[in-house]
Amino acid sequence: MKLKPDEPFTFGDEDGDFYIQQVHRTKPFGRMNHIHHTYEIYYLLSGERVHFIDRRTVRLTAGDLVLVSKGVVHNSSEIGSPEHERIVINFSDGFLGTGHPLHDPLLLAPFAQQARVFRLSAQERVFAEQLLGKMIAEADQQRPGCEVYLRLLLAELLLFAARHPVDERPESPGQQNPLHQKITEIAAFIGANYAAKLTLPELAKRFFVSPYYLSRSFKAVTGFTLIEYVNLTRIREAQKLLRETDLKIIAVAERTGFESAGHFDRMFKKLTETTPLLYRKLNRL
Repeated sequence: MKLKPDEPFTFGDEDGDFYIQQVHRTKPFGRMNHIHHTYEIYYLLSGERVHFIDRRTVRLTAGDLVLVSKGVVHNSSEIGSPEHERIVINFSDGFLGTGHPLHDPLLLAPFAQQARVFRLSAQERVFAEQLLGKMIAEADQQRPGCEVYLRLLLAELLLFAARHPVDERPESPGQQNPLHQKITEIAAFIGANYAAKLTLPELAKRFFVSPYYLSRSFKAVTGFTLIEYVNLTRIREAQKLLRETDLKIIAVAERTGFESAGHFDRMFKKLTETTPLLYRKLNRL
């Protein structure tokens, strides 16, 4: 499909059962607060980007395929020129998950690691781009059986990813620019110390930057303000405790760094759209 610059082709709802979008951007563009309850597939057709995924930054170049699981914090930002072209797919469990005739646990296996980056060879790029092109064309034309064919094509793409060898070469600190390396270190520190009191001035002092620089840079890279990221990290840890332990709600709040049960309850509802008690009932292991 021939796209006009900065005018995306979009099919579906990003938080619905199936969504696909292709866009060729020439201007700066950033997503904020990027976290959702669907699986995501991101393919970079051209240009370069930096992805913040959970607590690390990854540099992407054309031909990179990224799979991000549900509920994982991620954000895309630019390196140098903002021009790039990419395709993003989001899909729910209901579209191809448990209970669907096409479902096989192998298809969702790559999402077990929260996020995986595939550095595709030239031959693999041709295969992936042909497959994604078919999905875009089918979504555009919406012929009879469109949803069935989209499911088949998605299953083929996921099977390709599940069979793909794991790239064990981590990105070395030397490959990251200093800003992204610093934000990675700060995010890792928050992940390891979420139960402690974490404030902007204290974190800025610990990592030898000004509070203003830290505040602005952290949001630019992650898509979240520092306090939003701290609260999100704490809520995700609280979800784990609610699923896996019998701790009382107030004890879960205390163990995850919240100063009061009321604050914990408000933040939990805001970020998960349910209460801690109901979450435990619905997700108890």
